[in-house]
Amino acid sequence: MDLVELRKRRKALHWSKILPYLPYVFQSGVAVLLLILMIAFSAWYTRFLQHIPEGLPIGWIILLLLGPAVIYSGFRTYIHPADSVFLLPQEASMSKFFRPAFWNGILYKLLGTYFILLVLWPLYQRSDGIRHPFWFWLIVLLLLKLAGAYGAWQELKIASHRARTGFRLLRWSVLLLLLAAWIWQPAWKSLLFLILVMVNYVLALRFPMKHRVPWENLIAAEKASAAKNMLVLGWFVDVPAEGQGVSPRRWLDWIGKRISWSREGAYRYLLTKTLVRGELLGIGARLTILGAILVGWCGRTWLGLGLYLFFVFLIGAQLSVLRHAHRDSSAALYYPLPSGARKREAVSLGSRTLAGAAVMMWLPLLPQGDGPLIYLGGSLAAGLILVYAMRSNWNRKWREEEED
Repeated sequence: MDLVELRKRRKALHWSKILPYLPYVFQSGVAVLLLILMIAFSAWYTRFLQHIPEGLPIGWIILLLLGPAVIYSGFRTYIHPADSVFLLPQEASMSKFFRPAFWNGILYKLLGTYFILLVLWPLYQRSDGIRHPFWFWLIVLLLLKLAGAYGAWQELKIASHRARTGFRLLRWSVLLLLLAAWIWQPAWKSLLFLILVMVNYVLALRFPMKHRVPWENLIAAEKASAAKNMLVLGWFVDVPAEGQGVSPRRWLDWIGKRISWSREGAYRYLLTKTLVRGELLGIGARLTILGAILVGWCGRTWLGLGLYLFFVFLIGAQLSVLRHAHRDSSAALYYPLPSGARKREAVSLGSRTLAGAAVMMWLPLLPQGDGPLIYLGGSLAAGLILVYAMRSNWNRKWREEEED
């Protein structure tokens, strides 16, 4: 079997599932919304650069924004569960299958990292510390992405789950340390330190026991990537449900235990466990933390209010996929569900979770004494009104779907 041709067919099959839904995404108005946000951000950023506050920690801002872009690594291998059986005889030749996935995983994420650097460059030029040439930045970020991608690929091969976790933390620490050294130290010191640390990091990756082809890890990673794609498309149009990763999160078990064992609470229990143990909770938590940081940074200003409402809407768009949870799963058939329980419980859980996120993103405004006090209550009221509006929209939209 030609492995290169097999990968091309798998890639074409993947995009044949995605492309038919893209017209619905643009029809939903997301393109217009993104254009408006880009124009608004450009206007604000231009004004901000003209009046940079005294003592602004520009280095820390660059580290905070560039760090996640440098660390993030992911690969689309298009591996199927049956491959661990049918492609096993060709395990020694699988490098031809995986090589494009590795380099594509670097290329697209490197372009995103360069874009962030381009946006931050005018701010970096106004910093008081050490400033490196732009072309030097491009080289260093390329080296960091190569090291990070190589480390992430080797982590997939590590046999022990505990060792994988440890080396993942090591990769994050190494990349952040090297990026911080490049921001705050002279070029020759930074490059010498970068070379020494990278050599030791690559040597350290040789010690743990590895699989030649980590079939189970690759299958799980591919399922998670496909599920995230469908999760995003699910904001705009009904899509087939894909298997998502499940995290135990035992520290949140108490949430499910508070639901009574009854016919009325059956689907509520299933949906709550789905939210607590699924990827949706992690996505919502990250957006809530990011929104709280940005709202707290902007303070009691109109920009802060706009960002606050935008993140409430964004988290609500994420939570709307609860409506489609277990739609294609037979697990829900085992529960004695009352009429209308699916819609009712999805609306209830989604709106309560969204209201909690809205309050958490509002809390950073409390300790700030500057700005009118009416802003404090008005911003929370505006957030909760938006939550109520989204709840009403879910009720109306999902009622129409049931009638159809």
